[in-house]
Amino acid sequence: MKKFKNFYTPTSKKWRRIGDAILAVGTMVTAGGLLGFDQLQEIFTDKEIKIIIGIAFVLGVTGKFLTNFFNEDSQEPKP
Repeated sequence: MKKFKNFYTPTSKKWRRIGDAILAVGTMVTAGGLLGFDQLQEIFTDKEIKIIIGIAFVLGVTGKFLTNFFNEDSQEPKP
């Protein structure tokens, strides 16, 4: 599969940082939603809270996964 060729190549430092930041934000929102569930019930319905937590989880994991497709920019010419 040529589409996944860059997934296993080294990811540049810039993209690793972006991916880690996306995952950290998603984790904080998800954990905060779970820890503050009782307080959030005063504002949102149970279904809305589940949707918010689910979206944060999916976006965090997907963002981290997608940044693995950006590889190191090498200065060597390709043969």
